[in-house]
Amino acid sequence: MRFQYPKIRSLGVIPDDDHVAAHPDGTAPTKEKTAEKTPDEEQDTDQTDTRQVAHADRAHAVLSASSASRWLHCTPSALHNAVGEHRETEATRQGTAAHELAEWKAHSKLLPETEPQTLPADVDAYRDTEMDRYTDEYVSFITDTFEGLKPHGAVLLLEQRLDFSKWVPEGFGTGDAVIIADDTIHVIDLKYGAGVLVDVEENPQLSLYGLGAIGTFGDLYDLEKVKLTIYQPRRGNIGTWETTVDALLDWGESIVKPAADLAIKGEGDYQAGDWCQFCRIRATCTARAEENLALARYEFAPAAELTDEQLAEIMQQIPKFKKWAADVERYMTAQAVDHGRTYPGLKVVAGRAIRKYIDEQKVADAAIEAGYPDVFDKKLIGITAMERYLGKKTFQEVLGELVHKPAGKPMLVPESDKRPAIKIGAEAEFNDLDQGAA
Repeated sequence: MRFQYPKIRSLGVIPDDDHVAAHPDGTAPTKEKTAEKTPDEEQDTDQTDTRQVAHADRAHAVLSASSASRWLHCTPSALHNAVGEHRETEATRQGTAAHELAEWKAHSKLLPETEPQTLPADVDAYRDTEMDRYTDEYVSFITDTFEGLKPHGAVLLLEQRLDFSKWVPEGFGTGDAVIIADDTIHVIDLKYGAGVLVDVEENPQLSLYGLGAIGTFGDLYDLEKVKLTIYQPRRGNIGTWETTVDALLDWGESIVKPAADLAIKGEGDYQAGDWCQFCRIRATCTARAEENLALARYEFAPAAELTDEQLAEIMQQIPKFKKWAADVERYMTAQAVDHGRTYPGLKVVAGRAIRKYIDEQKVADAAIEAGYPDVFDKKLIGITAMERYLGKKTFQEVLGELVHKPAGKPMLVPESDKRPAIKIGAEAEFNDLDQGAA
């Protein structure tokens, strides 16, 4: 699905919620926690919701903004993913710590006159030089953006609850930073994860945040434009996409609301795609299995008889097939090993094991005592570790001329891939020789 609203400008990840505001004259209202409300109470009130909720304690809505890409495409998946406990991982805990640290820094720098915040103690377990640098840069980005808009009467809100329940049952999210100036509302979303590069253009989660911004502030301001920014520092990904209020409202009514009405009831058709990546039934979903097993129709044709068109079609399906196969393998292995489940024709065996030292210090002492002192390796740390150690700016200044990035190994990818095509074969060799002669 591609969103049906116009692209205006692109400069170019997600669960969250809260609010404190700064006005251009430097004053700021005191941050105030409010009691939890039902969706009906939220709709009946005329006041803007200013509640704050700790990052780690935020509710997981059935139709969350962070999973919108999935339930907008595959509406029945929503209820499957609403069942059971949402388990935290090291990555999610690190992301929560980064958000808490960034919020604390932004609040301290931009809203010093409001009620001081306390940095949660568990942040220290994940806080390091890299996290400090990236959160400092994030706060600088917000500061520069806000300062540049002060002449236009800008208002800044941090960790602002955004209500899009008009289109999605119990729908809400959090704008890490929201800036309102003239006829434009700007939502900035920090994504600390590095695993998946998040594209801001027509991003479902950020677009729902945009709807939430309109729903929350549309009656208070004469808004015409919406800016959405993803700030993903560990991937060097800082992108802003701009659209109109009318376009977002049209998307909300024509696309979001009908899909949400189906999803909340578990109705609609199962649809497989990239959005399956974090679905709980990705390994056992029949729709995904049927789509991937469609490759079997080529199974009995000799490879020499496949046309280029058939080979190209198969090639484009291979990455998706590999992901699906890996998901099935992980799921079945976990069921068999952890829960004793048996499968026809399969058994559990011991895998290949690698020898390990029982006690490294005792091994070193014994080898040295036996007359073999050279038992330790010492080598230069890798480029990624060095860049993290020095920081990107210092790394470039000190070591930039000493680092070379060779051309990557050629690979075949779909035409939709954003990387430019390279010349291969005799034509490329001829061009290289021609340039050398010149």
